Amino acid sequence: MKIVTFGEIMLRLQPPHYQRFTQAQSFDAHFGGGEANVAASLALLNHHACFVSRLPSHEIGQSALNSLRSLGIDTHYVVRGGERLGIYYIEKGASQRPSQVIYDRAYSSFSQSLSSDYDWNAIFEGADWFHFTGITPSLGENLISILTEALEIAKEKNLTVSCDLNYRKKLWSKAKAYDVMHSLMPYVDVLIANEEDAQDVFDIKAEFSNANQGKLNHESYINVAKELTNRYHFKQVAITLRTSMSASENQWAGLLYVNHQSYFSPQYHMSIIDRVGGGDSFVAGLIHSSLKNSDFQTRINFAVASSCLKHSIEGDINLSTEDEINRLMSGDGSGRVQR
Repeated sequence: MKIVTFGEIMLRLQPPHYQRFTQAQSFDAHFGGGEANVAASLALLNHHACFVSRLPSHEIGQSALNSLRSLGIDTHYVVRGGERLGIYYIEKGASQRPSQVIYDRAYSSFSQSLSSDYDWNAIFEGADWFHFTGITPSLGENLISILTEALEIAKEKNLTVSCDLNYRKKLWSKAKAYDVMHSLMPYVDVLIANEEDAQDVFDIKAEFSNANQGKLNHESYINVAKELTNRYHFKQVAITLRTSMSASENQWAGLLYVNHQSYFSPQYHMSIIDRVGGGDSFVAGLIHSSLKNSDFQTRINFAVASSCLKHSIEGDINLSTEDEINRLMSGDGSGRVQR
């Protein structure tokens, strides 16, 4: 199965261990970005994952491209051009101190993309699935236009289209996000959101829940999924459910709503090493299990277990194998040494 993802990969710079930005004398470097992370997980799960983007021609751009290729991602349609790779700085939180992200991505090569950079008919040749996130259209009017063109061609070719809402308040306003995402939703078959996205983008609130206070009423998210489905006629809606006791300790679960039926995963208690990319690994797990034609309960169970394991791994990328994910799904979450 060929899955195409479209978005920006960035250089991630992070103070070592749990240092604050103001303490740091050095930064650890990784590469990552929402759609690239999804492609990486899918490639590691033995899919033909094709990542489409634009990178500068200099050595930092080449390093990003090399990192994608090392994970088995098809980079044939990564365009070279522009002058800079977007950067994001992350300060990892711990206990009651939250993580912080600072973006330095203005005028990046990807954000300066042109419609002529992407031949979507060629890109989608032999493809089964197209995935994007709400981050991509937040980067500029040009990307809204390019993405719309991609979605029109994807639907002409009968690809399954998935979207992770991924609202980022540092990138655009709720009003702008609503206007744009509302116009794109008719192309989407599978919508993925976290416990806050539906309210931030579409003003659909889960009653009796407050994510900032770590209070989630899981049953109320059925109504959120139902309202999203009624409004936009999605085939599937998946919602990740994170109960945050602190930056270090979270409860993690998910909901899949399809054919007017709701499927909740088991809930995992996580001691977090790195939560960046957690949602992306959930998306990849859902796509993987959907393409395997797993039953709906297995789809949400696999997606949540996959993402749970990602929270234990440094960097953006989920390096878990299918066997490891299946072992956790079967109930083996002891963390005992495997000999």
